Amino acid sequence: MKQLRNTDVVVVGGGHAGVEASNIISKLGKKNILITMDLSAIGRMSCNPAIGGVAKGQMVREIDMLGGLMGRTADASGLQHKLLNKSKGRSVWSPRAQIDKRTYEKIISNHVLHQKNTELVEGEVVSINTEKNKVVSVVLRGGHRIKTKALIITCGTFLSGTIHIGNRKIPAGRMGEARSEGITENLISLGFKTMRLKTGTPPRVLRSSINWAQLKEEYGDENPVPFSHFTGNFKPNNEACHTIRTNDQCHNEIKKNLHLSPMYSGEIEGVGPRYCPSIEDKVKRFSEQPSHLLFLEPEWRNSDQIYINGFSTSLPEDIQHKSLKFLPGFEKIEFLRPGYAIEYDCFFPSQLKATLETKDISGLFFAGQINGTSGYEEAAAQGLLAGINSVKKIKNKKGVVIKRSEGYLGVLVDDLITKDTNEPYRMFTSRAEYRMMLRYSNTDERLYRVAKKHGLLTELELSLISERITKKENLRKLVLESFSNKDIKEFGLKQKMPIQEYIKRPNISLFDTLTKTGKIKNLSRSHKNIEKETIEDVETEIKYSGYIKRHLKEIEKTAQSENLIINKGLDYLSISGLSSEAIEKLSKIKPQTLGQASRISGVSPSDISVLMLHLNRF
Repeated sequence: MKQLRNTDVVVVGGGHAGVEASNIISKLGKKNILITMDLSAIGRMSCNPAIGGVAKGQMVREIDMLGGLMGRTADASGLQHKLLNKSKGRSVWSPRAQIDKRTYEKIISNHVLHQKNTELVEGEVVSINTEKNKVVSVVLRGGHRIKTKALIITCGTFLSGTIHIGNRKIPAGRMGEARSEGITENLISLGFKTMRLKTGTPPRVLRSSINWAQLKEEYGDENPVPFSHFTGNFKPNNEACHTIRTNDQCHNEIKKNLHLSPMYSGEIEGVGPRYCPSIEDKVKRFSEQPSHLLFLEPEWRNSDQIYINGFSTSLPEDIQHKSLKFLPGFEKIEFLRPGYAIEYDCFFPSQLKATLETKDISGLFFAGQINGTSGYEEAAAQGLLAGINSVKKIKNKKGVVIKRSEGYLGVLVDDLITKDTNEPYRMFTSRAEYRMMLRYSNTDERLYRVAKKHGLLTELELSLISERITKKENLRKLVLESFSNKDIKEFGLKQKMPIQEYIKRPNISLFDTLTKTGKIKNLSRSHKNIEKETIEDVETEIKYSGYIKRHLKEIEKTAQSENLIINKGLDYLSISGLSSEAIEKLSKIKPQTLGQASRISGVSPSDISVLMLHLNRF
C-alpha cells in the first residue's frame, strides 16, 4: 500500500458533505486526505436529479456565499431552472434546478481531483484512534494508519447500509455499492449513541417505454435565477420535464400488496422521512386523495433513464411495475432499476457542538446523513461548516457558528443539536422563525461579513459581492426620493410622495416603476438577472417592512440569551426550581448557550428563568 503522509484533516466520504469539506479545507490552506470507497463516485447524485427547492434553494445560495461548490456546479449542469412559490409570499421563493447528473458529477470530481492540498485515497476507514479524548489517527481496512489533527466523517447511507426491495435484503450503501462496516461499532465503543433511519428512492424507467403524448410538459423559467452569486451571463438549458397523476387502479394494486412492503411487514426498523413519504405511505395515510402527482425527470441530457419523483417505494419489483402500468402512457413501461428503501446507521446530533465537532472527542466532526439529515443540500451545508471549523480547530481559533437569524444553515445546525431527531431531517421554510430575513435574494448581505472575516471567498469574489451590496444601498437611497412633477402626472398621482410609499401599494413593481421614470437605464445584458434580483429584493424590504422590523426587534431581544454561555459541566440537578423534564433534557443536550436551552422541547419559560438566575449569579 502507498505510504501516506501525515495530514491536517482526514475527510471520510466523497459525497456532497465530503467534497464541500475537502474543498473549503483546501481553500483555507490546510492539507487534507479525502478517503472514499469508490473514487469514481465522488460527488454522485445518488437519488433525485435536482438541486434546490423550498428552503433548500436558499441554503445552496448560502453555501455559495461561504465558498462552497454546489451552487456554481448546479448552474453549470442544469437542465431547467425555476423559482418556486412565486404565487406565495416572497419569504418562501426558492430556486430549484433539474440537473444533468453526469455533468454535475464530472465537474465536482474534476475539481476535487485538481484542487490544492488534497490527496485522494480509495479505501475504507474501519476505526478511529484517540488519545486523551482527542483524534490522532484513522485505520483503513488492511491496517494502514493515517495520522491527522482533525477528522470529518461523512458516510451518507453507507454505515451498515441495507437495501430493501420487498422481502429482499441487500447489504449496500447504495444500489451496486458496498456498505461501510466497522465505524459504527468503533464510535459506539467511544461512547456515541446511534440510531437507525431509512430513506427511499423511486424506480428508474426506460424513456422509450413511455407514451409521452399522455403526459403534461413542464418547463422552467424563461429568465431564471442562478444559484451562484458569481454566475454571469446565465443562459441555461430549459428542457421539459413531465407530470402525471396516479389513479384508483394504481392505488388499489398498492393497497392489496401493502403486506409485502418491508415498511409494513416489520422488516424495516428505521424511521423514514415524514415529509417525503413513500407511495405506500401516501396511499395508506392519505386514502381520501384520489391521486398523487408524479414528476418524470431525466437524469441527464438525452437520458434514456427517467426518475419517477413521487413514487419512492420498497414494494417488490413486480408490484411496482404492475402498479405503474395502470397509468396512462405507462402501459408498456420498462424498468432500468426498481425503487428501494435503504436503512443505515446514524448518530444523535445532540452529541455535537454548533461547530459540528463532537462534544466528547476533540477534533472529530460529523457531517451529512450521519447526523440524521436527508438531502444533498443539507449534507453539503454541514460538510462546508465542518470543513471550516476543522481548520479553526487546528489553528486553535474560535469556530464559525451561523445564527438562526443569519441563514438556513444556522437553522439546520441549531435544530439538529438542540432538538435532536428521530426521523430524517429535511429543511423547510417553516422551520425558520425569521424566514422573512432569510430570503434567497439577500444571501449576499447576510453572509458577506462572515465570508470576508474567515477568508472563504477570493478577493475578486468579495469585490463582486461588495459592489452588489453597494448598488443595493444606493437603490435604497433612490427610493427615498419623491416623484418628479412630470412623474406625478405620468403615474396619475395627486401629490408628491416618496417612491417607496408608492411601491407599498398592491401589484406595484419597483423594477417597472424605476424603468418608467428613467431612473434605471441600460441594464447590462450579462448581469440583467442579477440587477433585477437586486431591485426585487429592495422591493421586498419595502413591501414587508413591518414584518422585517418585527423580526429585527425579536432578534435584538434574544441576542442577550444567545450570548450567555453555559458551562459544559453544569450540574442541572443542583439547580433548585428546574422541572424534572428540564433537568433530563438539559443534561442530555448540554446546551452551549441560554438561547439554545430555550429552544429545547420540554424546557419551559419558567425553567429558562430559573436557569438565567443561576447563570447570572455565578
